[in-house]
Amino acid sequence: MDLADTNATITCLIRDRDTKYPALFDQILSDIGIRVALTGVQIPRMNTTMER
Repeated sequence: MDLADTNATITCLIRDRDTKYPALFDQILSDIGIRVALTGVQIPRMNTTMER
């Protein structure tokens, strides 16, 4: 399934602070209009808090 096929508009990406995502990853997303929100540092269940 491709998100383009669902007519969805992606405006924000919530991700953790893992080092596997280089700074270029965030720059590419911001260039296409997607805002990147980082979760807190070592906080359990932060993804569910950020999604609210």
